[in-house]
Amino acid sequence: MILRKGTGLRTGTRSKAVILLGWLAAVPVPGRESVPIIFYTLDEIRDGNVRDEASGTADAFSGNFRLIPGVAGRAVKFDGFTTVIRKKAAEAPALSEAFTVEAWIALGAYPWNWCGVVSQQSDQKAGYALEVGPLGELGLKLFAGGEWRECLSREKIPLRNWTHIAGTYDRARGLAIYLDGRPAGELRPAGDFQPAAGADLIVGSNHEKRKAAFIHREFGTLPAWYSLDAALDNVAVFDRALPAVRFAEVAAGQRPSAAPVIPPRVLPAGPASPGPFGAVYTKLDYYWEWDDLFRVAERPDVVVRFDGSPVRVVFWRGTRYSPAWVTENNLWMADQSVEAWNNVEGCFEHMQDPKCLYSHVRVIENTPARAVVHWRYAPVSAYNHLWNVDERTGWALWIDEVYYFYPDRTGIRRVTWQKNSLGSPSQFQESIPLASPGQLQGDVVNVDYVTVANLQGEKVVFSYVKDPPKETTKPVPAEPSIQMHNLKAANKPFIIFEPGSRMRYLRDMNIDNLSKPGSCNHWPEGQIPCDGRTGRTADRATSFLGFPITYPVRHAGERREWVNFLYGMTAEPFDGILPLARSWSRPPDLKVVSGGMKSEGYDRAQRAYVLRNPAGARPGPFELAFAASAESPIHNLCLVLKDWNADAAAVALDERPLAPGDGLRIGALPTLDGTDLVVWIETKSVRPIRIAVTPAGS
Repeated sequence: MILRKGTGLRTGTRSKAVILLGWLAAVPVPGRESVPIIFYTLDEIRDGNVRDEASGTADAFSGNFRLIPGVAGRAVKFDGFTTVIRKKAAEAPALSEAFTVEAWIALGAYPWNWCGVVSQQSDQKAGYALEVGPLGELGLKLFAGGEWRECLSREKIPLRNWTHIAGTYDRARGLAIYLDGRPAGELRPAGDFQPAAGADLIVGSNHEKRKAAFIHREFGTLPAWYSLDAALDNVAVFDRALPAVRFAEVAAGQRPSAAPVIPPRVLPAGPASPGPFGAVYTKLDYYWEWDDLFRVAERPDVVVRFDGSPVRVVFWRGTRYSPAWVTENNLWMADQSVEAWNNVEGCFEHMQDPKCLYSHVRVIENTPARAVVHWRYAPVSAYNHLWNVDERTGWALWIDEVYYFYPDRTGIRRVTWQKNSLGSPSQFQESIPLASPGQLQGDVVNVDYVTVANLQGEKVVFSYVKDPPKETTKPVPAEPSIQMHNLKAANKPFIIFEPGSRMRYLRDMNIDNLSKPGSCNHWPEGQIPCDGRTGRTADRATSFLGFPITYPVRHAGERREWVNFLYGMTAEPFDGILPLARSWSRPPDLKVVSGGMKSEGYDRAQRAYVLRNPAGARPGPFELAFAASAESPIHNLCLVLKDWNADAAAVALDERPLAPGDGLRIGALPTLDGTDLVVWIETKSVRPIRIAVTPAGS
């Protein structure tokens, strides 16, 4: 007898249960009827309970979930983090010489480690578990013959598809597992089964905290709770081993015509459309299972957009607010935070702060001329311990990163910390592309993955090749300070470093990696306490590459230390960013030709010339001369006029008046003492130029 779609199943729990129980009983099993002793239709959750139709008990249900269309009626989508069904040990039926466990499952992602579909076990010393593994394997495991035995499938459970799974145990015949009605694994007779009579029966979650699989450092990762990231339907346990023919009939007869409601997951970056230029508070929705974890209100994230370009910079909770530059086709380029490490707890970094307990972002300036975003965090370990804690004060290392974004799709990253608080060892930068779930490395980067150059324009390209040497044999330019990653997009991300920075790990990569998932999936968006996990499947968002790594020039003042980087994204060829790099690294000399403004020089941390009105009152007109040349070009100008105390200004370039929209943008910044003015001028020159500024209304 085969039950097919269209036979009149209704979504009401009782109707569905009666029909299915009748069908189950109609499948012949020699000597006895195949009536389950546990049966969850999962059609509804009521008052924190789910009904076991076989016994009539209401079993505890907790965690986040959604009801979605199931194999028949409805199913429950477990969230992968919190969802669990628990039947008390006293109410769980006893199993002995033979049993069967079966269910329909549709996975959104594979679990971090083995996770139970149905399990009643005690520390692998008694009981059984039908589990899904971290690579999508199915396993029936039990304690029999004095040891914990495991029967594992030879193939994986596919993602976002309904799959019928089953496992049987018979003292005489051993263990067997089935995927979609097909035999998928077997294990010879295992001896007498020893039940875990004192343990609760768990559906959809791990029985105890477990460390993730494929971790990099045992000491840097802690055990964690997690559940199946999957929809479950028609979960049943029988007190006998059902025949293989039955699973084939169930897989064929109950299979739904529609795919499960588990949409593909894509890293969220906001609208892929130009501007207007500026920073926007928003809430970036990823997928509901992940989003439901966060205790946030409206607009916890920040997106910086640019007019005339679909490029975005995203400060998102999933990256712990570490910003990523995002292309027009949603390819992400991120970077490392300040990182420290030891051999006790592993890495201390923003990546180990999945709940953003120590990380937050705020917009501190937002005008037509520029947007300034402040990211503050404390490097933390998976143990939730801070780095370099002062024994007397309790203060640890805290990092303030200030980003100055300009309309030409560039941004200065200024990283600062309290003097003498950094400690050792430390690292500031690591170039890290990200991949959405389902993407391989080769979906994100090209074979020639990065170009590295110096200010003279001497460059070298590093690639994915077969059997790359550990140390490059390519001629690397002297003092390289520029890198551009070749993402599979029209817009390419780049970083420019200050002269004197040391770029390391310049080498080709193994071409086999392009057909693999990203190398790590504990970050971004991972919520487990994990100091590194190798990405073996493409089911989760991943990070990869990490090279080159640059050790920047460090600056020190009286109380603070800092480093500076210039980031951006461009559709121009690589050589197009050389003038930008020279203009920032070797800015033209500035001379105040007339007027009362005093020059405070070029601030590389802002990518701006800073001038001050010493009088403090309303300023008068002034004129500036810039000694631009091919070696020290101008590639767009920012002037910061301190104590300007006027809301606007008229600007002329070489005696040609500029107007807003004609390469001129002006932003007024109120302060406690008056008003500063930011003037942005779009101009490129290798010859000297003059800029005249007049207060509005003069």
